[in-house]
Amino acid sequence: MEETYKDRTSLMKGAKDIAKEVKRQAVKKVNKAVDRAQDGYTQRSYNRFQDEEDDDDYYVQGGNYGVEANDDEGSSEATEGHDEDDEIYEGEYQGIPNIGQGKDGMVALGQPMCDEYKDRHELETERKADEEELAQQYELIIQECGHGRFQWALFFVLGMALMADGVEVFVVGFVLPSAETDMCIPNSGSGWLGDIVYLGMMVGAFFWGGLADKVGRRQSLLICMSVNGFFAFLSSFVQGYGFFLFCRLFSGFGIGGAVPTVFSYFSEVLAREKRGEHLSWLCMFWMIGGIYASAMAWAIIPHYGWSFSMGSAYQFHSWRVFVIVCALPCVSSVVALTFMPESPRFLLEVGKHDEAWMILKQIHDTNMRARGQPEKVFTVNRIKTPKQIDELIEIESDTGTWYRRCFVRIRTELYGIWLTFMRCFNYPVKDNTIKLTAVWFTLSFGYYGLSVWFPDVIKHLQSDEYASRVKHFRNEEVSHFVFNFTLENQIHSNGEYINDRFIMMKFKSVTFEDSLFKNCVFEDITSLNTYFRNCTFINTTFYNTDLEQYKFVDSELINCTFFHIRTGCQISFDDDYSAYWIYFVNFLGTLAVLPGNIVSALLMDRIGRLTMLGGSMVLSGISCFFLWFGTSESMMIGMLCLYNGLTISAWNSLDVITVELYPTDRRATGFGFLNALCKAAAVLGNLIFGSLVGITKAIPILLASTVLVCGGLVGLRLPDTRTQVLM
Repeated sequence: MEETYKDRTSLMKGAKDIAKEVKRQAVKKVNKAVDRAQDGYTQRSYNRFQDEEDDDDYYVQGGNYGVEANDDEGSSEATEGHDEDDEIYEGEYQGIPNIGQGKDGMVALGQPMCDEYKDRHELETERKADEEELAQQYELIIQECGHGRFQWALFFVLGMALMADGVEVFVVGFVLPSAETDMCIPNSGSGWLGDIVYLGMMVGAFFWGGLADKVGRRQSLLICMSVNGFFAFLSSFVQGYGFFLFCRLFSGFGIGGAVPTVFSYFSEVLAREKRGEHLSWLCMFWMIGGIYASAMAWAIIPHYGWSFSMGSAYQFHSWRVFVIVCALPCVSSVVALTFMPESPRFLLEVGKHDEAWMILKQIHDTNMRARGQPEKVFTVNRIKTPKQIDELIEIESDTGTWYRRCFVRIRTELYGIWLTFMRCFNYPVKDNTIKLTAVWFTLSFGYYGLSVWFPDVIKHLQSDEYASRVKHFRNEEVSHFVFNFTLENQIHSNGEYINDRFIMMKFKSVTFEDSLFKNCVFEDITSLNTYFRNCTFINTTFYNTDLEQYKFVDSELINCTFFHIRTGCQISFDDDYSAYWIYFVNFLGTLAVLPGNIVSALLMDRIGRLTMLGGSMVLSGISCFFLWFGTSESMMIGMLCLYNGLTISAWNSLDVITVELYPTDRRATGFGFLNALCKAAAVLGNLIFGSLVGITKAIPILLASTVLVCGGLVGLRLPDTRTQVLM
């Protein structure tokens, strides 16, 4: 019995000795494998990135970007980290870490400090180094994936979203006159519609841009476009002006996230040599949106017959059909986005290596099949992922209620967006943010200010010309006469109308002053800008007319009767061709940016972003001085086309520079902030330039020229990003 116990004891002791030896040899093997992997990666990284244009170096070592392809490391599918003959013991290190972890704290390998003992500054320093390494590696991966079918499919999908943004800007101006008339909006409240949409876009650009850096470009774009489409569609059916403003506010809030998210999304799947050109081509969809809105307004709104009513409480006029049609690009982009993947660069930034790798492989395989090379293999095994810095969030899951947890979550996300925004003012992007702020503000102020000023000046010239053709009739005495024709642009003073009948007539811009109407009949009358000032009506009958009390200014009605008075506002384009003229002018102004779009796309990567930005803004400022000679409608339209054609190159280059100057973790946030500033400058420009219409030309011309030239000079001080990888 004792011998058996001794044998068992010696056997257990021998097994323990063997286990210790095996464990010691396994740890030594793992350490050697990690050292070889790190040395090999460092040497190849130095050889590869000292000359990025050398494609031969790119395929050295079998095309693997991470570590050497040897048996000690294993592939991305096998991460156990031990040989087939090794045994795994409890508590033993099991596997070779990826390259993103190779330089971080490895307690099992005897590193002096792990992440939990490092302060935030050290972690951020390590993350910054990882991001710089990822930027170089990601550029090579995108070059291997190529530019082809995937990028063009995403180009059209994101183009529809950008087209919806252009439609939203134009639809307000086109709908405003009809909506004001249909809803009987007084002049004091008419300006709210345009301002409320820009306010929504301003808030939406900041919010959705920040959210795109938190939850992803695709997810943020899907939500914001869905919000825009829903409220845009709903606004076409509401009847009250207050609810209509509410819907357009949230419609603008939704579409505000389109521009920052679209450009951030698309730039992250483009190689460096393709980025400037294809982002400029993408800008054309904003122009297409403007042309689409102008054409639809021209074709739909003036057709008053395209309407129906359900009693007197519900009216659905042609401008509401136009609003529905303008929501179609938004709906199309939402449907198409559901079939597109998330930005792989964003996924790598948040540490989702496997998802990013799968999407990059999808891009590679899609492009290779389109090229007729389906056999070409995606050779990337591992991609650098930056160190993730965890944020501790207390949700009160045990004691808090569900709405309390939701409130805390929303507050936390908003606080995270704010922190990301504040990082846009940290080194090294602080100077770039300040300069971009100046350029965005000046370009938006000058462009939108003059864009509003041009049509207002044209309408002012039209009204002056119309007023110069007014006909005056004084001291008329008409009796026993039947008026059954249209009166337009006339002023009748000190007239006497006795026993006259006004039947099935249209009054357009007609004023009666100090006149007498006795024993007269007004039947089936439609009026527009028609007033009776200081007139006297005696024994007069009004039947089926729209002559409401406010049209009788300081007038006296004696023994008069009213039957079936049409209350509310009446829309009619039968005799008002100015609507066609407004749509045609906007159509020409939008179409004029086509040459500028083509030129900027072809020259963006040849002459550089800064040269195009500064040159376009300076030339736009100089072109403002030609407005001195704009004394007719045709000349003002020509100046409008010239101005739009010159400024579009500045807009395109500014979009490209903005996405290239910000790192991935705050790219959409920075772009969203600048786009929100753009909308604020647009509102300010509308107010200032709009107040100067008909007063003077000198101040708008000098103001626009000054801000554009100054902004262009500041833009030339920005760093050149043409040869840089996407950080």
